[in-house]
This record gives sequence, structure tokens and C-alpha cells, in this order.
Amino acid sequence: MKKVVLASFLACAVIALGVPSVFAQDPATGAGAQAAPAAGGQVQMPAAEYAVYNNAMTQTTPQAKASGLEAYLTQFPQSAVKATVLETLMAVCSAFDAAKTQDAADRLLQIDPTNVKALYAETALRSAAAGALTDPAAKQAALDTAASYAQKGLAAPKPAGLSDDDFTKLKAVQYPTFYSAIGYDALLKKDSAGAIDAYKKELAMVPADATKTPGAVLQDIFYLGEAYYQSTPPDYLSCTFYTSRAVAYAPEQYKTVFSPMAKYCYKKYHGAEDGYEAVTASATANLNPPADFATSVKPAPTPAERIHTIISTTSDLATLAIDDKETIFQNGSPEDAAKVWDTIKGKSVQIPDALVIESSPTALKVAVSSDAVQSKTADFTFNLAPVEDSKLPPAAAKKKADQMAAATAVGSKVTLTGTYDSFTPTPLMITMKDGEVVLKGAARGATKPAAKPAGGAHHAAARRR
Repeated sequence: MKKVVLASFLACAVIALGVPSVFAQDPATGAGAQAAPAAGGQVQMPAAEYAVYNNAMTQTTPQAKASGLEAYLTQFPQSAVKATVLETLMAVCSAFDAAKTQDAADRLLQIDPTNVKALYAETALRSAAAGALTDPAAKQAALDTAASYAQKGLAAPKPAGLSDDDFTKLKAVQYPTFYSAIGYDALLKKDSAGAIDAYKKELAMVPADATKTPGAVLQDIFYLGEAYYQSTPPDYLSCTFYTSRAVAYAPEQYKTVFSPMAKYCYKKYHGAEDGYEAVTASATANLNPPADFATSVKPAPTPAERIHTIISTTSDLATLAIDDKETIFQNGSPEDAAKVWDTIKGKSVQIPDALVIESSPTALKVAVSSDAVQSKTADFTFNLAPVEDSKLPPAAAKKKADQMAAATAVGSKVTLTGTYDSFTPTPLMITMKDGEVVLKGAARGATKPAAKPAGGAHHAAARRR
């Protein structure tokens, strides 16, 4: 989950809030006071209005000032400085109440649709709210809304009366948040190109220290790496670089979260983990890949080269790891695939930690190989005998069925036994017959005693999907 914090909102407001200056009423004439709106011009303010306005503006706590400003807007809804007052209210409320901040931004956009400060507040607050949602559809819809405000913010003109220098400072505060919201929205929609573009623009605008400090920017560096992984075809080398940089500067508790993606992409590109330390050093020292980075990492052998090496260096093909077998099934010649299949067809195995992708009482589709688990794509189908067909008493059969249903819920990891029955190379699917679920706490011997753990010599042969 990603959170966007409004820590910089007050700084943004200070740069370009445009809080009006006020002039005291002339005691001799009783003339109304003058106030300067954000545009820099002065407006005439009646004495009664000025009193309420000045009372609000001179309050010393954010809560009291917000209450005073709301009272002023209620009493004078058509105030000539309404937009400026709403900007002030927005900044004041950001110190203590996100909902009131967003409400002020909503009202400000009704009268000034291109107000960049209100668009910034909407983007930041709606992104934060979206991060707290768990329903995928609702989350995506909320992110879409936040991204739409961000796009409007990027297109908004310079506020009237703001100098070029102050507008540059304002953009330095706001634009990274705009790009971050657009990037995350695109990432979750699998729009890799859009996510990469937004995140690269964000990184080009943030201070160097922000890319080395735990926080939203460092998290976005990881998301940038993930966007490269989601590209078609995946850019494993760029994925490796940016996720490795995130690992380098992440707090210890997040290193374990970020590291698997970094090492996975590296192994997909290079074929093994050797040399990864040099990649880590480069990513630590550089925000973006240096010019010689691509030539410094040797690509992994092609599938054909791998298969030839595997076949020629393995004395017993039955001992190959599942990843290697699947590589041969998918990319090898029919003759090589048949050689490997003949060594396992009809044999029973036990496979631990299979990730359940689809579940029913008679069949389980699971992810077994590292590629399949990473992409959450089934590569094995276990055909199960219905519990009702067993010779267990009805009560025992129902208990076992309930236990199996709980153990094989989608997303769970489960240990299975089965016998190799058939396979299809495209899309890859290995079908097992006589499948059984190994339930935790089951008596020894409850599954086929002949079943052996699947695995064997692993040649780190990643597959193409």
C-alpha cells in the first residue's frame, strides 16, 4: 500500500499562498479597510466585513484560524477575496484535518478550476485515501481520480501575480507528487510505459537526498523498477537497477520486501546471482543507470544454449529441477522435451509450497516453478479424487473435505502429491493424476509412500512465457 503525506503542503502554501495584506480602517473617515487579493491588486472591504476578516486572520492557532475563516466565508459568501481565503483555509487545515483541507480545495476549484494549489491538495489527499482501500476496483477508481487531478495540476497555468522564480519553487514542491500519483495509477493498470514516464519525471525533479531517504520517493524508485518488470517484453536489467537502488537505501524491514524482485530480475537477465554485488554498488552510487551499465552485466544464455548445456551436462534428466524441466518443455525441441518427459511420466512426487491459483474439490491449478510463483500463473494441474469416493465414514469424509477446502483456498500454499500424467508446452501446463492434498497434522503414511519431493539438480534455467 502506498501513502502520500501532506508534509510539504504547508511549505507549498508559504511559497505561493498569496495571503492578503490588510490595512486598518481609517478612524477619521470610517472608510472601509483595503485587502489585497492573491492577484496583487487591492479591494475595498467594508468595515463590518473587515472586522470579521481581520479577526480570522489574526488567530494564533490553526484550529481557531480555520474556524474564523469559515465564519467569514459563511457571512460573506461573495467576498472579493474568497479564493484567497479558501487558499489560506486549505493551508491552515492541512496542519490538522485532511477532510477539511480537501473540502476547502473542492470549494476553491469550483470558483477557480485551474488553481494549482487546490489541485495539488486534491492529488495528495486522494492518493492517500486510495492507498487505504483494499477493494481493487474501488482502489483503482480512486487512483484514477487522483491522477486526473494531477494531470490538471501539471497543465495549470502560473498563478496570477506569482513570479517565475516562485513558480519554479512551487513546481519543485508539487510536481513530484503529481507525477507520483500518475505513475502509481498507471502501474496498477499495467500501463508500464505511462508509469515509467511519470516516475522518471518525478525523479528528475526531486532533490538527490530524497532518493536516498526512506519515504515516498524511495518507494517510487522501487515501483519504477516494477514498471520495467511489467513491460512487454520485460526490461529485466532496468528492473534490476532501480529495485536494487531501493534495496540499498531502504530500512532493514523493507529490504526483505524489495530484495526478491531485485534478485529475480537480475537472475532473469544474467542467469545466476554471481556479479550482483557490482550491480548493487552501481545502483547505490547512481540514481539512473550509468552509460556503461548495460555492457557491464552479461546477459544469460539463450534458451537454446541453456537447454543444450542442461541436456549435455545432466547424467540423469529425471533429477532436473522443475524450472529446468519446464524450460525444456517450453523451448526445447520435441525430441529433447520427450527425453525429459519420459524420465518422469508415471512417477509419483510430492511438491511442497505450491501456490493455489484455482481451486475446486476435484482439481487444483497451482504455481510451482519460481517463474510461475512470481507471475501467479498456474503451471501444474492436480486432478483429485473426490473425497466422497473414499471409503471414509461420512463424518470423517466431510471433515476431510472441509480441511481440504480450507487448505486449498486461492492464494494459499499447499503440499501436494501426484503422478505425472501429461503436459502441454504452450501454454505450459503439467497435469498430475491421483492428486492428493497433504494436510497439516495428517498421520504419517496418509499420502502415497512412494512419492518423493520434486526437484533435483537446478541449472537456473529461466523460461520465456
